[in-house]
Amino acid sequence: MVSQEQRRRQLAREKFLRQQQRRTEARHKARVRNAVIASVLGVTLIGSLALYTTGVLKQDDDKTNAAAEITPEAEQPSKAPDPCEKPAAGEAGKQTWKKEPALSIDKSATYTMKLETTCGTIDVALNASAAPHTVNSFNFLAGKGYFDHTKCHRLTTNGIYVLQCGDPTGTGTGGPGYTIPDENLKDASLKNNTYPAGTVAMANTGQKDSGGSQFFLVYEDSQLPPNYTPFGTVSDAGLKVLKKIADAGESTGAGDGAPNATVVIDKATVTAS
Repeated sequence: MVSQEQRRRQLAREKFLRQQQRRTEARHKARVRNAVIASVLGVTLIGSLALYTTGVLKQDDDKTNAAAEITPEAEQPSKAPDPCEKPAAGEAGKQTWKKEPALSIDKSATYTMKLETTCGTIDVALNASAAPHTVNSFNFLAGKGYFDHTKCHRLTTNGIYVLQCGDPTGTGTGGPGYTIPDENLKDASLKNNTYPAGTVAMANTGQKDSGGSQFFLVYEDSQLPPNYTPFGTVSDAGLKVLKKIADAGESTGAGDGAPNATVVIDKATVTAS
């Protein structure tokens, strides 16, 4: 007959064995979970690289996509000296419109957009005959002061080479409240899926006819699919301003972030001749 003490010891031993088994199972599950997490992170990294090369010029249509995670271990890159002046007094407007403005430009006229920025003046020859809706929209928005006091919020320095502007919110999520159709996507200048240095083109959300007010200026030949309406060409002097901005680098060190230079459009005007 088993005594109470022997029974107590037997129960204690069985409890200990059960605990050991649970701990072993827990360690096994943790190893499996960590392996899965590592695999997912690897896929995420590969996916992020693919998105960078194919969709870097998409304007964000969801504010949750505007921020990137930074691990505590990540070292922040040192910034180059800011080559630009302080912005003029004033704030970006918040006005929006429900629909695209009526087409009122003369397609046969010569239009020029002047961007007076904190880093220098950028003159752009606009192609009204090939992109009338786009040029008409810029003529309308500039006339309303829409671009005045707005930051150029994005600079890419790896793979493609552009400065992105035109968002009064400075976040990559803003727009005028309406969209304009894609235009001029078969322009001869876009041969071999290349947007040549000096091109000014529309950003979009990745969907057809989703351009708003955000645009990008190419400062070095960039390999891109012809999905972004080209509507202007930067002058040689303006290209020098863009290269000065690019030389100062961007904030993440990864080739895609806010420019280190304080790039603000103090005044934007569109004139016809």
